Amino acid sequence: MSELQDRPSWNQYFMDIATLVAKRSTCKRRAVGAVIVKDKRVLSTGYNGAPSRIRHCAEVGCLREQMDVPSGERHELCRGIHAEQNAIIQAAYHGASINGASVFCTNLPCSICAKMIINAGIERIYYESGYADSMSEEMLAEAGVQLIKLENGC
Repeated sequence: MSELQDRPSWNQYFMDIATLVAKRSTCKRRAVGAVIVKDKRVLSTGYNGAPSRIRHCAEVGCLREQMDVPSGERHELCRGIHAEQNAIIQAAYHGASINGASVFCTNLPCSICAKMIINAGIERIYYESGYADSMSEEMLAEAGVQLIKLENGC
């Protein structure tokens, strides 16, 4: 087998990066990673966890777990910020335009992240796993944001 045959596709490459970024997550319930890409260049990354200078859920416990809040509901009841939100914020913080970009996420974004993605001008979302938030898919479809589910091996 030649070296080129072992080389990952662009989709696999960026999803592999998102999977690696997710390993930095401090969420006790689900580790999520996001990578914003434009013209085959990584512009920003993000993972879910507490904001900078705030104690992580791993240290203080999970409020959602304590309150028995189901996945995909009551997003405001959490100390953490989502991976997609962190990636968008990091792009803004460092002055990188993400208009027209794609985001590679380990999970389908929630409805809050979907609204941010739409307003940020992101055109495509590549994801591996779903998420229990049907409103997200409805809004993304209405806004014309492409959803591309990647299977292992992309």
